[in-house]
Order: sequence, then structure tokens, then C-alpha cells
Amino acid sequence: MAQGLELSVTDLQSSCNNVQHHTEEISSDHLIVRRGLAFNITLYFRNRDFQPGMDNIVFVAETGPLPDLAKGTRAVFGLSSHHNLSPWMASLENNRATSLEVSLCAPPTAAVGRYLLKVHIDSFQGSVTAYQLGEFILLFNPWCPGDAVYLDSEPQRQEYVMNDYGFIYQGSKNWIRPCPWNYGQFEENVIDICLKLLDKSLNFQMDPATDYALRGSPIYISRVVCAMINSNDDNGVLNGKWSENYSDGTNPAEWTGSVAILKQWHATGCQPVRYGQCWVFAAIMCTVMRCLGIPTRVITNFDSGHDTDGNLIIDEYYDNTGRILENKKKDTVWNFHVWNECWMARKDLPPGYGGWQVLDATPQETSNGLYCCGPASVRAIKEGEVNLSYDTAFAFSMVNADCVSWLVHGGKEQRLHRDMNSVGNFISTKSIHSDERDDVTENYKYAEGSPQERQVFLKALQKLETGRSQGHYRADSQPFRPMPLSQGHPRSLDTPSLRPSDVIQVSLKFQLLDLPNMGQDIQFVLLALNMSLQFKDLKVNLSAQSLRHDGSPLPPFWQDTAFIQLLPEEAKSHPCQIPYSQYSRSLSTDKLIRITALGEEKSSPKKILVDKIINLVYPAIMINVLGAAIVNQPISIQVIFSNPLLEQVEDCVLTVEGSGLFKKQQRVFIGVLKPQHRASITLKTVPFKTGQRQIQANLRSNKFKDIKGYKNVYVDLML
Repeated sequence: MAQGLELSVTDLQSSCNNVQHHTEEISSDHLIVRRGLAFNITLYFRNRDFQPGMDNIVFVAETGPLPDLAKGTRAVFGLSSHHNLSPWMASLENNRATSLEVSLCAPPTAAVGRYLLKVHIDSFQGSVTAYQLGEFILLFNPWCPGDAVYLDSEPQRQEYVMNDYGFIYQGSKNWIRPCPWNYGQFEENVIDICLKLLDKSLNFQMDPATDYALRGSPIYISRVVCAMINSNDDNGVLNGKWSENYSDGTNPAEWTGSVAILKQWHATGCQPVRYGQCWVFAAIMCTVMRCLGIPTRVITNFDSGHDTDGNLIIDEYYDNTGRILENKKKDTVWNFHVWNECWMARKDLPPGYGGWQVLDATPQETSNGLYCCGPASVRAIKEGEVNLSYDTAFAFSMVNADCVSWLVHGGKEQRLHRDMNSVGNFISTKSIHSDERDDVTENYKYAEGSPQERQVFLKALQKLETGRSQGHYRADSQPFRPMPLSQGHPRSLDTPSLRPSDVIQVSLKFQLLDLPNMGQDIQFVLLALNMSLQFKDLKVNLSAQSLRHDGSPLPPFWQDTAFIQLLPEEAKSHPCQIPYSQYSRSLSTDKLIRITALGEEKSSPKKILVDKIINLVYPAIMINVLGAAIVNQPISIQVIFSNPLLEQVEDCVLTVEGSGLFKKQQRVFIGVLKPQHRASITLKTVPFKTGQRQIQANLRSNKFKDIKGYKNVYVDLML
């Protein structure tokens, strides 16, 4: 009687399989594969070769704490396809003496995550022997046409899945600044942290079996990850904070990458890291989603609306000095706001709404009781289909709300102007295989001022009103409040109000005279132009106040009054100066100053309001790579930085990182830097990955937090 077939050892061929599955950057030692694509393993037998007619081999793949065939978290599939009811497949590749090479393939709809692979061997009439072959991780597969995240462009897959660095755009629409970021999705342990993040979600805590069963859906995964990036409902990755005191954590402006944050969260028993703001939330989400295999990019929207009551109107209030007031409704226009787009099919929506989807991990409003937003189809946003899942109405208001300015005086509110074009500008992301900025505004909205843009706005507003009257639009948001009336006249929804400058025929405009460098006085002029044939006698109240990037103002630190007399069609300029000694004490971390002019003609009750946001500029850190960068060979990196201020700064710390170049973030304590002192240090490292890499650096002190710099480096194979 023949012996039963005995398994000796298994080779999961991790190194070879991972190259085929585009996961070799994550690991060469552990098997990490993508669904919908076959991978090979080799079984070595102790006593004899495999005999097809006599030996029956059945594989079992299990994921989650309660594997279940019915839920799809347990798969049983044999080499023989005749009676194989499972969507998982196994086929014989090579039958050698005492070894068997087998090809296995998970379906393109399988749940992603960590799997245990087993085999059952039944040799003719002998007993069935079970063996554990080992663990593997299964990821989404944007290379597979059957996968819901399939992306048919290889350059886009390389950028939105494989690229581990990029730029997040900050500043203002008039001064767009790229902030370098190390996503580091393939760095050591990051994939384990991403899977731990899924297991820490409230969905898993409430129903682990169902949670694992749903992990095949990128829609489901994206909502879970979105909620887990912030810590408002759970032990998510980041605490958000928008104040000026970060002494018990890290100022959000200091971060230069995701890896340090994710590793800190994991190392502290999954306690939220302090602190993040919108670009940090979006960067962490990009890291996690790219790691899991979902194509993802980071999007910045300049002048981004935050409409808290869902009427597509952002109200801004000013006093008679031009000072912007704290908003009673908490409606705001963020100087910029950052979110993600993730690529996926949307079979839950009508045809045509797949592709890029908005996901916003910044905790602003709740969605089905949790602080997450999306996925909202970008095409649905453009077409005003605000009733489509998920949170499309809120995403629409971020790029397409109208802005109404109000003057508050003597307990009364006077409407100054309604601006239909100010929200949603220069929507930006990093270009493919380039460090340039890509403007994607046209994906989100029709051209401002076009008939289509107004038609879409009115359609969205009508859908919101209809949805609220029927009680099925976002149960957790405030009731719809119609727009209040001003001076007895209803606000027209299809025509803008006349600008006060059109009524009193005077134009006011700010113009900077020099680049607003940090540490120097700010020089600018107020330009006044009389567009009429009558004499004009103006009083203009000027003020300056610091802003946070979310639009919330700090108290004014500079005020002035100008009296300007203009002959018919005459232009005049009023020079202004804000000394560094005055603004330095009141500056927010975001380095934003809003200057405002509120003008009135002595013979008219009409007023004109103009403002300008000034971004203060730092000198960038310079980085030089000394010599050729060769993998596994030491290299020296020179970092040159300076104190831009006319005063001494203390507690200076330089951080430097770069995936594939540094094993962990480097922190160098500099101490004191004298006024306008320039210094340099040289760091040594050994690159451990080839290809295009990026070094990111940040310098902080007690006076500034985010002087940044970057350098792209190409790491060659050994010569």
C-alpha cells in the first residue's frame, strides 16, 4: 500500500511573486500579492512525488477572526476545477520529483487584508492531513481590469499607487506654494500599521465578521480609513487642532511626512498623534490608500467653502473698521483646504459616476454619525447631483458655494455684496511624473460666470431643498434655513448683487510693492480710482489681522484711516506700511495676514469692501547631494539653512527624511541661530532603494515652525 503524501516545506516565492505584483518595495521576505493576479508557490514533499490521480490537494485561505465561507472570508479550492465552486483558483504549474509548483489566484473582488493559507492533502484512502503553509497579505489591484480600482493608465498607476513622495499645495490662490511630503507607503512596517488601522475601526469593534467580509469594497474601505485618520469618533491616527498652542504635541506645520506619524500612533498603543490639520489628514490618508492599492492623490482647493447649514451660502461679517468678525454660524471660507481623490468604480451609483471620488478625512461634519466625508463622485459634484452618495452636497459647497458679505453696525446687518465666483479656485494636485502643479478645477465645476455653472448651482440648491422637505438628506445636519432677506428685497439666486463699486463708481484695490518676506516690513498701497464724472470724497478704514488657514480670524493688530479726494476719473494711491515689530507678535502659524479696506462716500450710504490675503515668505532650505547616489553605498547630504529674522531665534531643530534614503526621520538639534545667520550641516546616509527619491527637510524654532526644502535624488544600482 502506497504511503500518504507528506509535506516537508513550502516556498511561497515571496521575492519573485512580489515583483510580479508590484509589491517588492514593501517586502521581499513576506508574500504580498494583489487580487485578480496569480502567484506561484512550491510544495516540497518528504516521501514521494505528487500523483494526480491518487493525491487530492485542497487549499484553504482564511482572513479575519471568524472565517466564513458564506461571507467570503474563507475560501476552499482544489487543484481540480471540476468540482470547484470557489472563485479562488489553483492550477498545477510544474510537477517535479518530490515538489509541486502551484499557481493560486484570488478573485478581483476578494476581501483585502492578512490571510492564512492552509492545504489539505488526501492520498487515496488514507487520512486527510492538514498543513499551515504561511501567511500572505492581499491588496487591491489597479492593474486588474476586474478590480473595482482598475486604472488603465500605467503612468497614472505609477504616480497614484507607486510614487512615495509628492507635493501638497498650500498658500493662497495668488501665491500657491508646493509643500514637499514623504508618503512612504512602502516603508518598513507601514503595511502592518495600515491593517492595524482597519482593525481599530468602530466597524470592526462592533461586528468583526461583517467588517472583514466588506473589505473587498473600495467604497467601504475608503469610508473606514477616512473615519480612522481623524480621532473624533475613535482612536484614530491624528488629533486635529486649529489654535495657536501646540505645546503638548507637534505643530501641524512641522510635519514633512506620514511615516513618523503612523509609527508614533502604532508605537503608543494606537493613541492619536498630536496634531494635524487638513493637509496632514489628507497626506496620511494618501499613504494608507496607496499602500492598500487604491489609486489616490492629494487635492488642494483654494478659497474652500465650509457651509455648515447646507444652503450653499457662506456668510462673512465685518464691522465698520473692515475687521472680519467671528462667524455666528461658523460658515467660513478656508484659505485653502486639502482632501483626497481615490479612483474606483461606483456600481452603487448610476452609470458614469465612477472614477475619481472625493474623500475628506478632516473632521468637519458627520456622515452617518461618523466624522468622515465621501466617497463623493467628482463628476456628480460637477453636475450638481448632490443627492448621490456619499456627502456630495457638502463636497459641492466646498467648491461652488456663493459668498455674501455683511456689515454689522449698531446691531443691524447690511448686505454689502454677493460673490458667485470667490469659492473654489485653482483646484490643484501634483502632475504625473513631474514636480509641476496640475490644475483640475474643470473636473469639479463649469467655468465661473458661464450659464452651465449657474444652472448646476440652481439644480443643486433645488435638490437640497427638496431633500430636506422630504426629510431624507443627511439626518445629522441642521435643518435648512432659507436665506434671510435684506432691506425688504429677496436675494436673487440667478443674478449677482451689484458691487458697491458699480453703485458709487469707485474702485479700490490693494497692491504689494515688494515680496512680503518674513522679518521685513510689509509695503503696499491702496489704489483708488474714480470711475465717474463727479467729484468723490472718500473715507476708508483700513485694518490688518492674522488668519488661520481655515478662515478664522485673530484680533486686528494694525488699523489706519485714509481720507481720499478724487476728481472725475482721477486715480490716487495711499501708501501703507506694517512694521515687522507689529505683525510678528500677532502672526498665526499659517503666516497669513488679511488686509481690508472699507470705504464710504460722504454723500452716500453705500459702502465698498476690498481685501487681500498676504502670505509671508520664508527662504527655502537648500539641499545638496555630494556625489553620485548609489544603492547601499554611503553618501553625504549637505543641508543649508538660515534665520531670516533680524532677531535671534532659539530651540532650532532640523528634521530630514526621505523614503529609500533614510531608515527613519533624522532630527538635528541646532539650538540658537543669530539674526540672519546662515549655517549648514552635512548628514551621512546609505540609500537602500533605487530609483527616483526625494529628501524633505524642515527647520523650526521658537519664532517660526516651517521653513522647508526638498531635493530630488536618483539612486542608481551599484556600478
